Amino acid sequence: MSSPSLDALDAEMLYLDLRKAMQQLLASYASHGSAPHLVGIASGGVWLAERLQVDLKLAGKSGTLSSSMHRDDFAKRGLASSSQTQLPFDVNGAHLVVVDDVLYTGRTLRAVINELFDYGRPASIKLCVLVDRGGRQLPVQPDIAVARITLAESQSLALARAPDGGFSFEVLDNSAQTT
Repeated sequence: MSSPSLDALDAEMLYLDLRKAMQQLLASYASHGSAPHLVGIASGGVWLAERLQVDLKLAGKSGTLSSSMHRDDFAKRGLASSSQTQLPFDVNGAHLVVVDDVLYTGRTLRAVINELFDYGRPASIKLCVLVDRGGRQLPVQPDIAVARITLAESQSLALARAPDGGFSFEVLDNSAQTT
């Protein structure tokens, strides 16, 4: 896992590293005779999962996970995401690879795991992220994290997707927002 400076954080280069790591992960599943399903967390994770699905020539479609209904701050945030969970496969007994752009506190992951279990009981869940920014509030660790960075608590990092499908990062300053 690399530790680039914020100025050197190249989302496209990190995506290529993620794709390579995913190829190795998928090879380990192939040796067991079972192919996992990719599931992206809305929205950046969905973009990554969709692109990985195509680039790795995986059969079927990737799924989408929304954390909206299971967030522990639902009363404050409401339905912040317009994406809804869509799982074009049976979750029961399936091996799943959950993909996200940035892992921070672990609360979104907790919410999407709760969402997944509303659909059934998977055999296993692996977590792959482009960037782990630390600051965990829950005991969650990624199986694959391409880069690790540190940001001020008042900042957030978001994956952006250009019309041509290319990725970049946006650093947002949340200190002016009131809660």
